Amino acid sequence: MSAAYLEELARKYAVKAVAADQSGDYREAVKFYKRAAETLAKLLTLHPETPFKHVYKRMIREYIRRAKYLEEIATRKVMASGSSGEEEFELDEFILEQKPNVTFNDIADLEEAKQAIKEAIIYPIKRPDLFPLGWPRGILLFGPPGCGKTMLAAAVANEVEAVFFYVDAASIMSKWLGEAEKNVARLFKKARELAKEGKPVIIFIDEIDALLGVFTGEVGGEVRVRNQFLKEMDGLQDKSFTYHVYVIGATNKPWRLDEAFIRRFQKRIYIPPPDYRARIELFKLYTSKINLASDVDLKELARKTQGYSSSDIRDIVQAAYMRTVREFFEKGAIDRPRPVTMQDFLEVLRRRKPSIDEKMLRIYEDWFEKFKAL
Repeated sequence: MSAAYLEELARKYAVKAVAADQSGDYREAVKFYKRAAETLAKLLTLHPETPFKHVYKRMIREYIRRAKYLEEIATRKVMASGSSGEEEFELDEFILEQKPNVTFNDIADLEEAKQAIKEAIIYPIKRPDLFPLGWPRGILLFGPPGCGKTMLAAAVANEVEAVFFYVDAASIMSKWLGEAEKNVARLFKKARELAKEGKPVIIFIDEIDALLGVFTGEVGGEVRVRNQFLKEMDGLQDKSFTYHVYVIGATNKPWRLDEAFIRRFQKRIYIPPPDYRARIELFKLYTSKINLASDVDLKELARKTQGYSSSDIRDIVQAAYMRTVREFFEKGAIDRPRPVTMQDFLEVLRRRKPSIDEKMLRIYEDWFEKFKAL
């Protein structure tokens, strides 16, 4: 399974868990928190190279902890022990202590997106004196799953000496149920304090549509969180403040966002599937560490993978290589696996379809035409 698919599946489980948690259906919430944790654990097992692996480990701990607490409520153990079950909002848990091993050079294509991010974040941090009119503080990355949104955020963390907060909506809304809007305020207060000390701060919010989207049947908690976030985003635009606090939001469903928030993201950047040239570069990147046979034609593979995401292409290379590893063990070879051939790739492509279809792309492109801001 691809990393993008598992990330999206875990996100869906987490959102369902939060909804059940908020409605008081604790048994359903426990079930979905556990599924979210199990899915992230599977992601780490299958894709240990993911740049945010320690973040996912933290999320797994939080989901399991919340599930355990709700199980105790369901069996009345908490009331018997007199424990409230609530935990202090530990902001340090969200800070990326170790920079991801990803740079802009590791991301094929997306030159327009990289340039927009440089102009909005990297240049102002390096030379704020060159921006008398200020600079964008909100950046929205949107597009199909597996096309590089999280990788871009990881690269930004590597390019600048900044404090990097990685926040997911489920953590904000579930672990501290009833305190979510206060936690948003604490998050931004901490970010401003660090920035005033001279440290640029980037708040990266994954699945931002789950936090700032508009849903039918929502309760007061979601509305209060959106209002608090709106207040904090407006505060970042105050021209009298020159400190560096940025919000980068990532979403696969930008149409769910409240339009009031869309306007707060001055940069709205579409992250599309890789084009032909980018697919060639991706195949070069992902095959650089494996032994290829002379008949492998990367240009032909790029032609055959129209509509495939960056994550899809990585998984194709991984699956083709795994065919040779499987043979190595089953046939008892002594030295090393044979080279990966063109036939290996073609067999994988025969069994693996693209994760993105034309209908989905048209929806993203229509939304981009309406709200584009590069």
